[in-house]
Amino acid sequence: MEVQETRVQTDRVLTIPNMLSMARLVGVPLFLWLILRPEFGGPKSDGWALLVLAFSGVSDYLDGKLARRWNQISSLGRLLDPAADRLYILSTLVGLTWREILPLWLTVVLLARELLLLVMVGILRRHGYPPPQVNFLGKAATFNLMYAFPLLLLSDGTGWISSLAAIFGWAFAGWGTTLYWWAGVLYVVQVRRLVRADAATD
Repeated sequence: MEVQETRVQTDRVLTIPNMLSMARLVGVPLFLWLILRPEFGGPKSDGWALLVLAFSGVSDYLDGKLARRWNQISSLGRLLDPAADRLYILSTLVGLTWREILPLWLTVVLLARELLLLVMVGILRRHGYPPPQVNFLGKAATFNLMYAFPLLLLSDGTGWISSLAAIFGWAFAGWGTTLYWWAGVLYVVQVRRLVRADAATD
């Protein structure tokens, strides 16, 4: 009976964790618009952009915690959660690079990792496997980057607060980038093992 109930819960779509993930996805274009307003002659809206990022970070924590606590881990949630993470990272990279807050080389390094993961997902699909689940290391990398980006955005100013934000922002960016690639390498190892095991059974 418990196994059947878990399966029903897993197939649900309209759960609070999924709604939080959907709200995070809606916030992606809003965040990008806020961060790029100065580049198109609009007023600087970094404060509002930081609030959207803060909401994203809180909802990212809550959706996973609530899904586990309320037994609402769903197939849709497993897709929405990493999709929202990656879209926020991508939109932040675009916005901060456009405004020259982030150097182009760091953006290329992070996007190269995303490209690597896309290749791995394609290989898994070809062998009939679903995309790899987000592991603790990947989550830790995302959290570091989600701390780094608002701090770096805050550093785009003058005064001691901006200077302090730059120091901590670049520290989180360094840790996040390292962990991001480390998680990517582990995904490659995982995919390689699955493909080898699949070939051995043929």
